[in-house]
Amino acid sequence: MREYRADLHIHTALSACAEVEMIPPLIVDEALSRGLDIIAITDHNATGNALAVREAATATGLTVLVGMELQTREEVDLLCIFDSQLALEAWQRAVDATIPPLLNDVDRFGPQFVVDREGNFVGEDPRLLQAPTTMGLEDAAREVHALGGLVIPAHIDRQHNGLMRTLGIWPPDLEADAAELSPNMRPSEARRQFSTLPPALTLISSSDAHWLEWMGTTMTIFQLDDTPSVGALRQALCGESGQRAYVP
Repeated sequence: MREYRADLHIHTALSACAEVEMIPPLIVDEALSRGLDIIAITDHNATGNALAVREAATATGLTVLVGMELQTREEVDLLCIFDSQLALEAWQRAVDATIPPLLNDVDRFGPQFVVDREGNFVGEDPRLLQAPTTMGLEDAAREVHALGGLVIPAHIDRQHNGLMRTLGIWPPDLEADAAELSPNMRPSEARRQFSTLPPALTLISSSDAHWLEWMGTTMTIFQLDDTPSVGALRQALCGESGQRAYVP
């Protein structure tokens, strides 16, 4: 059994609200300098930089999971995390069909840069990515699971786009692998405040980093029997074979 330090909610320069410093080589360097073993790239409604970060981490020992922070029809943010490129691409196609036909207001929200593994400019996504899709929460969770991914509602305690603050209850039909808390709340406090959280649901914490120095400021420890992967993390979140995940 080995412990892995994980930050499963990191944005890149593809998120309009992120700093332009959030490019693959700098993200990887910062993760390593902070002792992280696992990170997940989760930009708003888009995955265009996720594989570039994984490529930048080649041979470094850092595990980069690839995914997205989806905003559902209910205006709830949902982390959707994969380790398969094919699954990631299939998920992006599904989400593309639900993104509203609106253009990003760069002056208001900021640019949405697509870059390569070295951080070089490749293009700019013109769509308004920081808006709700037309995909429902439970349907999104089912589709991510069908593709083999992890489903983790993001910062559930946050006023804006947090599941518990937005909906007021935990949806009984939602199939989630865990729930993420913001850096402002401990799991014990979340259990006291949100009585409808499923008792067996694992609570994790991540940085939601939009700039480098915020990475790893909040993390989750995974105790794994196997090398890090979506499947291994799912086992730990379920407590299988003595594995577990906890907020230090």
